[in-house]
Amino acid sequence: MNRNEQLFNRAKNVIPGGVNSPVRAFGSVGGTPRFIKKAQGAFVWDENGQRYIDYVGSWGPAIVGHAHPEVVEAVREAALGGLSFGAPTEGEILIAEKIAEILPSVERVRLVSSGTEATMSAIRLARGYTGRDKIVKFEGCYHGHSDSLLVKAGSGLLTYGNPSSAGVPEDFTRHTVVLPYNDTEALSQCFAEFGNRIACVILEPVAGNMNLVKPSAQFVHTLRRLTEQSGTVLIYDEVMTGFRVALGGVQSVHGIVPDLTTMGKVIGGGMPLAAFGGKKEIMDCISPLGGVYQAGTLSGNPLSVAAGLKTLEIIQREGFYEHLNALTERLVNGLNAAAQAAGATFVADSIGGMFGMYFADKVPQSYADMQASDVECFKRFFHGMLEGGVAFGPSAYEACFMSAAHTPELIDETVATAAKVFAQIG
Repeated sequence: MNRNEQLFNRAKNVIPGGVNSPVRAFGSVGGTPRFIKKAQGAFVWDENGQRYIDYVGSWGPAIVGHAHPEVVEAVREAALGGLSFGAPTEGEILIAEKIAEILPSVERVRLVSSGTEATMSAIRLARGYTGRDKIVKFEGCYHGHSDSLLVKAGSGLLTYGNPSSAGVPEDFTRHTVVLPYNDTEALSQCFAEFGNRIACVILEPVAGNMNLVKPSAQFVHTLRRLTEQSGTVLIYDEVMTGFRVALGGVQSVHGIVPDLTTMGKVIGGGMPLAAFGGKKEIMDCISPLGGVYQAGTLSGNPLSVAAGLKTLEIIQREGFYEHLNALTERLVNGLNAAAQAAGATFVADSIGGMFGMYFADKVPQSYADMQASDVECFKRFFHGMLEGGVAFGPSAYEACFMSAAHTPELIDETVATAAKVFAQIG
């Protein structure tokens, strides 16, 4: 039995399912999860000493590469001054100022510790600001595991969300309306029926949790128009996409100014840090100024802030995104060419430093499209690549991530491995 198997069996004795986040268990692809011992640059090493070219990147934060020397040194210096205070620090101001400088839509920022906390708090704030109860989300979009967002759609075009997790009462989700992603007609119908009762719409402006799915320009601009007309708060959930698809996030690509934005992953540089922010008039409804309560003992943790500040500094350097985007495009083009040469039904797509891989004949536009892809073929591809020393996310429904630490040579090595795997799986 190898070291990964030993650790997994041991973990299952004390940790539910052996993991602390479900996707890590390899449940959707089968096999034994890799327990990571260390990471550096574009690589991770498992407990067996096997090295992998890594395209998981801690699910997005590792945009400058793992254990970047400057980020590590910033965290080390911060740690020497103390790990946590439960009191304000100048670092919190510096990172809030930096976020507001980069994102014109953000006038005020509140730091939290996770993306789930950011989205949960933003929705509560929107409800408090508008005095309304209903919220709208889209099928296939994931916004963390707070109760009102753990919903699945019913059978109709416009459906109230039913709980998709045990332990969530129906009353907690009865004000959540679930719509198909990229469906402008359903969106318009929803606002015609409920417009003045909707507190907020929360959107992954590029979906990453049903794999990478981009919205149409018509869809996002219709959404912005309808929310403005009805006084509904538009929340762009950029926990995954923020500072990754572009310095200014997807909102800068779309030319959309959301009312609130949730952020995470990249802004923490690999440490637990997230935030939500937006218009001053909305953000000032948060305690201690307003009646919407939100608090967190570890919010603005000095180590996380130090890692985030240094990461934001690095990604603002000249040529950073041009380099990152070129690497992602090189990989996507290479994978598409390799699949075509092997006669495999496969297509890859990307935006900025995110990319998606689909065993389908076209890039999906919705959750329904993703469900029609060949998941079994993905499983074979995933394990073939893993055996070849390349790590992708262990699910057909997860986007993958590029880092600036990857090189053209590593991209070409990845494509060469994929070509062999495509040939094997047909």
